[in-house]
Amino acid sequence: MRLLLQALVTIGIILGSGTVRADAYDRFFQALGLDDAATVGSLLQRGFPVDARDARGQPALVLAIRAPAPKVLALLMEHPQVDLNQPTPAGETALMIAALEGQLDWTRRLADRGAALDSPSGWTALHYAATGQNPDTVALLLTRGAVVDARAPNGATPLMMAARHGDQRHVDLLLARGADPRAVDRAGRSAADYARMVERDRLAARLQALQQAPPR
Repeated sequence: MRLLLQALVTIGIILGSGTVRADAYDRFFQALGLDDAATVGSLLQRGFPVDARDARGQPALVLAIRAPAPKVLALLMEHPQVDLNQPTPAGETALMIAALEGQLDWTRRLADRGAALDSPSGWTALHYAATGQNPDTVALLLTRGAVVDARAPNGATPLMMAARHGDQRHVDLLLARGADPRAVDRAGRSAADYARMVERDRLAARLQALQQAPPR
């Protein structure tokens, strides 16, 4: 209901001469999808809210990452009222999506601007980066202070996500930074178990050996 009200307020925003422009909402999101920074910039200058959400509740900043719409994204990020941590209905932020998609430059730029490494959902940008395919994004977030064994709501760590979904180089990076192969999620599953779920048997065996090795 709250998201619907936000969308309705956005659609009915008063722009320019004071006349209600019901088409501003559609124009904004159409221009975003086309990476039309001139139209988006014009609407923002006339009062259109930078934190507007589309009909599915997706924030403009997140949509620009996903499109991708780099010109619009750069414009939104420089807006003085932008909320870099505005979440989607699923609790995902622009930084999390950039990390998941391996967009190293935007991950860096968002982090430079102060985007939070975690989110209200309990998942972190490192979980998302570990799920993707770009090890440089994982390395960047670790350098920026991401918690290597951060716990998601289900107890999963970034190492578990890398073991099941990510590039196997992610596993090496996380282990080198101290990720604990003995950690288990709320269901009692370790990173080795996550690898077995997708038949990464060699990786599972390696993680199992680390799990069983005496603590250093």
